[in-house]
Amino acid sequence: MAKLILASGSPRRRELFERQNIDFEVVLPEVDEKGVTAENPGELVKKLSAIKCADVAGRAGDAAPVVAADTVVEINGKVLGKPADATEARAMLRTLSGASHLVHTGVTVRLRGETATVSTTTRVFFRPLGEDETEAYVASGEPLDKAGAYGIQERGALFVNRIEGDFYNVMGFPVCDFFELLKNRFGITPDHLRKD
Repeated sequence: MAKLILASGSPRRRELFERQNIDFEVVLPEVDEKGVTAENPGELVKKLSAIKCADVAGRAGDAAPVVAADTVVEINGKVLGKPADATEARAMLRTLSGASHLVHTGVTVRLRGETATVSTTTRVFFRPLGEDETEAYVASGEPLDKAGAYGIQERGALFVNRIEGDFYNVMGFPVCDFFELLKNRFGITPDHLRKD
């Protein structure tokens, strides 16, 4: 099978594919996400992943699986994407402090004219954060390219005291649900996509 096309610039998603020894190439989607709306965050990430997937499949073709994803954080009905700057990152972290929130990721796969989309949700619980540690974390720069202003696989792990659901979904890509989708809808297993 031709190598998988990952329609994402996320280093976390690339890392997860590399851990599985998947043969893939990155083709960045060229879409404007602003103004895309949906009735709830779970539907929003499905819609955004589908738009990204269609864009890349339209340019690269879909003879090989094209995979796109989108992740948002939701707390009290409010969607938190990537912070625009340090001030917004601080505000997000203060909102998450001592509370639970939901992480939603939508994944869309397109292959030979067929498209399938799945969304995964994980609940994450933050311990209360002190102002000094919030400031130090923001100063590290880590929150600025992550939905909800934290990375569970990096320094942000210090803030999370438990989760309910898929850890990799919080990283930005639900590995198990993705491979189940590939197998059940397209008959593709990880072995079909590995380098060796």
